[in-house]
Amino acid sequence: MTVTVRFAPSPTGRIHIGNARTALFNWLFAMKNGGRFVQRFDDTDIARSKQEYADAILYDLHWLGIFPDATEIQSRRFGRYDEVTEWMKAAGLLYACYETQEELELRRKIRLSRKLPPVYGREALKLTPEEREALEAEGRKPHWRFLLPNFKHDPFDTERTEIHWNDLVRGEETVDLASLSDPVLVREDGTYLYTLPSVVDDIDMGITHIIRGDDHVTNTGVQIALFRALGAEAPIFGHHNMLTTSGGEGLSKRTGALSISGLRESGIEPMAVASLAVLIGSSENVAAMPSMSELASHFDPAATSKSASKFDPDELIVLNRTLLHKMPFEQAQDRLSALGVSGDQAEAFWLAVRGNLDKLADAAGWWRIVRQGPEQTDELSEQDAEFVREALELLPEEPWDRETWKSWTNAVKEATGRKGKALFMPLRLALTGLASGPELADLLPLLGREGTLARRP
Repeated sequence: MTVTVRFAPSPTGRIHIGNARTALFNWLFAMKNGGRFVQRFDDTDIARSKQEYADAILYDLHWLGIFPDATEIQSRRFGRYDEVTEWMKAAGLLYACYETQEELELRRKIRLSRKLPPVYGREALKLTPEEREALEAEGRKPHWRFLLPNFKHDPFDTERTEIHWNDLVRGEETVDLASLSDPVLVREDGTYLYTLPSVVDDIDMGITHIIRGDDHVTNTGVQIALFRALGAEAPIFGHHNMLTTSGGEGLSKRTGALSISGLRESGIEPMAVASLAVLIGSSENVAAMPSMSELASHFDPAATSKSASKFDPDELIVLNRTLLHKMPFEQAQDRLSALGVSGDQAEAFWLAVRGNLDKLADAAGWWRIVRQGPEQTDELSEQDAEFVREALELLPEEPWDRETWKSWTNAVKEATGRKGKALFMPLRLALTGLASGPELADLLPLLGREGTLARRP
């Protein structure tokens, strides 16, 4: 059996870090098990689903390093869902209901007032053919509920009916079907809710493992019952904890909170996003993984906490910095070239500045300083400016290498008596215009003697 997983968002907005967590859990699980990853768009909500969002989701996944083995689209499979629906109606597994939302809410309140669980009482099963005809004559159209198998003979005499599964993340889980209302699978207008198309697709597409957020735990009991009703073995389920904002709010595609596109546009590296999305809320320390294969070696769904994890975007900067500080020139070369960083000095420049970058785009500023000089050196006092002019007179002849800085500053120290910060800070300000930055021993050969002298205050 080939392990087959799926990531099945609704294309109603841009995916965020929480959605990416689910996608990455599935991708890494497939990677570790030599399996397949199916990208499925659950777009049965025609009014809100848009092709532009589907395209954007695929782009975001590719940017993260996820490349689906297949792409499926639910809106192209309505005929299949219709076929299953008709079979379920004929088998007595779906039954017509005519209550309005107001009527259902009133019944719910009555049950609560009687200290009864607020589940649907299956009143529609008691309707006679004549009563159904009368309701339809009023203009009512039925919605269709799945008759849960939580009784022996009489559907009005429910009994505790436990659905068990060994969750990949949470361990042994149990849902009592008697505590649930029969779920609506088909709306009054004939459109489908999530459950039926999802289960039919999972069967038809050979999905072996379903890994998703723990907000679906209760749904799983119903879905396992539906798999069985359709004569199929249910996949293995895993429910990871949810991510929230640092303030504890949930994430939403509609609000765009922490969207993958937004993180990408802000300059965050994909492996910084992937590392934090996967390792946060697990027994593993959150660390910047340089590749998806390395991340896979640290991925264990069973090591994930059961409680929600707060996502702090500031942690991404720390991970981003770590990745950049270790990034080889070959990996950064094309992106540096797009920033205008190219030529014979590009590699030496990258090795000199990468340890001081928060984001790769920051390299452009240092390239400008190296090539054109600092924008201003106003922070130099007249005394320090005179010191820099004296120091520049002591510059050695070329060729220069990394040792040039040491030999030059030793000569300056001997000639002026300055040492420590009083010696180094004025030189740094004159050469870069900034009080901190890459090692000047690395920058000096890039500036060259002529470029250094050009920075005389």
